[in-house]
Amino acid sequence: MKPIKFILPLLLIGCGTDAHKDMSAEAVHERIFTIDTHVDIQEDMMTNPALDPGTLTDQQVDLVKMEQGGLDGVFFSIYTSQTERTAENYLEAKRIAKLRFDSIHWMAEKYADRIAIAYTPEQAREIYASGKKVAMMGIENGFAIGQDISLIEEYYNRGARYMSLTHNGHNDLCDSAQPLAKNGDGETEHGGLTDLGRAAIDEMNRLGMMVDVSHTSHDCMMQSVKHSKVPPIASHSAVYALSGHVRNLTNEQMLALRDAGGVMQVVAFNQFLKFDPTYKTSQAIALQKVADAHGDPEFIYNKHFGTPEFEEIYGEHLSRFPRANVNDLVDHIDYAVRLMGIDQVAISSDFDGGGGIDGWDNASQSVNVTKELLNRGYTEEEIEKLWSANTLALWERVNEASAKLRN
Repeated sequence: MKPIKFILPLLLIGCGTDAHKDMSAEAVHERIFTIDTHVDIQEDMMTNPALDPGTLTDQQVDLVKMEQGGLDGVFFSIYTSQTERTAENYLEAKRIAKLRFDSIHWMAEKYADRIAIAYTPEQAREIYASGKKVAMMGIENGFAIGQDISLIEEYYNRGARYMSLTHNGHNDLCDSAQPLAKNGDGETEHGGLTDLGRAAIDEMNRLGMMVDVSHTSHDCMMQSVKHSKVPPIASHSAVYALSGHVRNLTNEQMLALRDAGGVMQVVAFNQFLKFDPTYKTSQAIALQKVADAHGDPEFIYNKHFGTPEFEEIYGEHLSRFPRANVNDLVDHIDYAVRLMGIDQVAISSDFDGGGGIDGWDNASQSVNVTKELLNRGYTEEEIEKLWSANTLALWERVNEASAKLRN
């Protein structure tokens, strides 16, 4: 046994190192790998100089804001809106998806010294270690494949590593949490997942593409989690028990996701964090008042937005519904961690897809989330799990399960 006089100095050195570690939010945020799992992009990013992601834009996320806010990686969304299911609209959805893929690859080529695309979790870590930002991709809305399962592999080869089965509105894969009356949707159409939806999940499982259950109906979500042979993801959802929006996940759904080895990315979306059922009615009344003030039969957003009447009337409406803030976001994270465990919760923004809250309204403010997590008592290791490690670990589990299916 070594004499105590040799042991004490080592203990003191170790204690001194820990004691002097900078635990400010800025220092912790700088040391950890941060990933936002859901950010939308504009489809004309390549052709509109005002949207050039290498410059400071009006968008909530660009490379400048990522650099300012210490946001290291983003899953950019290949989004297609849900329209009527016709042959023409399937082709249009495919065209838009291709354009969004092209935009992300264009960004990575134009700014190769600042950002690179990751196709595996290992590549994501390597790019981060190199000092560059990390671009990843996820498809939002299975309408992007129409009825053509073969497109899933094509999109995977372009870089998509998750796909949500639906968005707002039912499609050929499953029912949405938010039916669209303009498309003729009823409350439910398929009773959850369709045979085509099951085939799509099987193909995603084979390829190693995460099955995203955000936006799906309760039945579709539960059926998808049960059918998938690889762990699923909920790329941008919040907690129904805290905010009763239909887009949020119930305790039953969260536990099903946990038991399947999945991860829930809690989203910084105002209405999901602080749902008020009277908001929509109040909004409709306010917009109609704006239209009436202009002598129009109906409100036209682009025509009246920003006018004095809009600012006064709509501002009065908004004042009745205080915006969600970072505290609210972390309330949802806390709840999910208590129910699911620290290893199965992560963070997303849905920036420029409607996301944004007080304190985290664009990528440059990302440190504020870390600050509130520290205030709640989370350790640096736990904060890194929430920001990136849990999502990367899920990605690895999906790849491992997919490889076993192929073998």
